[in-house]
Amino acid sequence: MNRVIFCVVGVCAGACAHAQSDYPAKPVRVVVGLAPGGGTDIQARLFAQKLTENLGRSFVVDNRTGAGGTVAYAYVAKSPPDGYTLLAAASGYSITPAVYSKLPYEPIRDFTPISLAAEAPFLLVTHPSLPLKTMKELIAMLRAKPGALDFGSAGFGSSTHMALALFVHLGKFKITHVPYKGTSPALTDSVAGQVHGVFANILSGLPYAKSGRLRALAVTGARRSAVVPQVPTIAESGIPDYETTTWHGWLAPAGTPIPLVNKLQLELARAARAPDVIERLATDGGEPVGSSPERFAQHIASEIARWRKVVVAAGIKVE
Repeated sequence: MNRVIFCVVGVCAGACAHAQSDYPAKPVRVVVGLAPGGGTDIQARLFAQKLTENLGRSFVVDNRTGAGGTVAYAYVAKSPPDGYTLLAAASGYSITPAVYSKLPYEPIRDFTPISLAAEAPFLLVTHPSLPLKTMKELIAMLRAKPGALDFGSAGFGSSTHMALALFVHLGKFKITHVPYKGTSPALTDSVAGQVHGVFANILSGLPYAKSGRLRALAVTGARRSAVVPQVPTIAESGIPDYETTTWHGWLAPAGTPIPLVNKLQLELARAARAPDVIERLATDGGEPVGSSPERFAQHIASEIARWRKVVVAAGIKVE
């Protein structure tokens, strides 16, 4: 009996090794749940191009929009676990379980995390008409005048909305949230003075700050951004537990063979170290990560738990 088991295991191991060495034998579909041209799509294409170059097979981005990305997530969850349909997701992946009461997939059980590829902080910008120049002064104003300020976001349940909700939750502030259909219109209204501020990605928010049309007060990461090193973090400005980023990572359907997952992880980590990728990420204040599948799994689980707590505290719900 032991000899038979040994042979079966040996055959399986050999088959897995063969599958890994041959993979990919055909084009790979990389599903993105948001529209072309956005941050998630840009980063997916950036990494997909590197994998195409390094592995000699096309990694083709497939945009499947709808329901905050859940259409794409459900599609990948139901796809064959053979390594030929992958999901390129962003931080919204960990937010949807908190804001949607029903999902057509299970975010932990139905996926195998591959790698957290990159992270970037948000930039908190405010209209220059506000009588303040620092993050500490904004915090003081919010505590002195509850409900006096309006903040925009890229949309209800978006990552920028969650950055604001976490800020309100930890600071115990009262701020009116004004959701827009994307970061661009939120920034436009901020410049026009229709809302007092917004959490934006560095790439879109920094030009307004440099021109003086908005004022950059803080970044949302655990440490200062190399792009704007003079801008403090929210944590060092008076909300010590505050930290959030927008992240980009790749996942596969649950049951995808571990050798394929490990090969993809190594290639994503290799892509993250490429000088041109590092340079492109830096324009948005981003940093390459290229984590292990285990670390990415831990990151997703902790993010889902955190956003569920914030959503409950803020009474946020999308039906």
